[in-house]
Amino acid sequence: MIEVMQPSRPGRPDPRAQAQQAHLAASLAGAVDLAAVKARSEAAARAQAAPPPSPAAPAGAPGAAVVDVTEDTFQAEVLDRSFQVPVVLDLWAEWCGPCKQLSPVLERLAAEGGGSWVLAKVDVDANPALAQGLRVQGIPAVKAVWQGQLVAEFTGAIPEDQARQFVAELVRATTGGAVPDAGDGEAADDDPRLDAAEAALERGDLAAAEAAYQAIVDAEPDHPVAGLALRQVQLFRRADEAGPDALALADAAPDDVTAQTRAADFLLGTGDVEGAFARLLDVVRRTAGEERDQVRKHLVELFGVVGDQDPRVGDARRQLTLALY
Repeated sequence: MIEVMQPSRPGRPDPRAQAQQAHLAASLAGAVDLAAVKARSEAAARAQAAPPPSPAAPAGAPGAAVVDVTEDTFQAEVLDRSFQVPVVLDLWAEWCGPCKQLSPVLERLAAEGGGSWVLAKVDVDANPALAQGLRVQGIPAVKAVWQGQLVAEFTGAIPEDQARQFVAELVRATTGGAVPDAGDGEAADDDPRLDAAEAALERGDLAAAEAAYQAIVDAEPDHPVAGLALRQVQLFRRADEAGPDALALADAAPDDVTAQTRAADFLLGTGDVEGAFARLLDVVRRTAGEERDQVRKHLVELFGVVGDQDPRVGDARRQLTLALY
């Protein structure tokens, strides 16, 4: 775990404020794990250094457009690979009849994709820990992973035209169909810009970490690591700045949208994910026009910080859709 500390400020800090900052920092460390920022950075670096998926590789082999995945290879073939191209998980079992209908369709589509996405096949009977970790409740189950996060899914066999549409929309929303170049990764394998940002995180200097990630995003708006890391660090800083009085101030001014978003930042920063989401959902239901849109955008930003793989995000997204429409 990376220790989260208050960025240095000029002058002598008030001891009571310093104690509050320390308490908040400890809470933040348990809410959105800053170690995950570094883990994603390392996964991206491994993916950039690895050769891209090849439709010429034998099906089922590592690096192929269709690959068999186990608990031992999940990190490399799914999480790391998803920083190159989107990865579609096909969760199946030998006894599952509908799986035998869907799997050949997905394999054919992956071959047609020419390396623009990877189909990762997981036998749920042989890999129960993976099935449990992915919250598989029925098979066939299909889950799409992009940059280490679950971004789309469906359960059950579907017709080929629907499967083709699912894949097409996934690729369009992520890479646009671009196939990574095998020669592009070596320079990014040891990116000193990421090293500087991670060093700032390790010493607890959130201001320096934010500045370092922001500089990367300014130069490369589509950078697969820096964008997410920047949002996470910004959340830490906002929660820190809001302070423990944020909730009382928001409760005293229920119609103050800014106060409500600051309170939500503080709640998320201290680990109360449901509370942060519920507060902003309530504001969305009570407002209209520009104020509602401001709150909606802030809530969606918090979804990105927590990550779509968290089931609380999925539930809150559904509630947001109902509140808006």
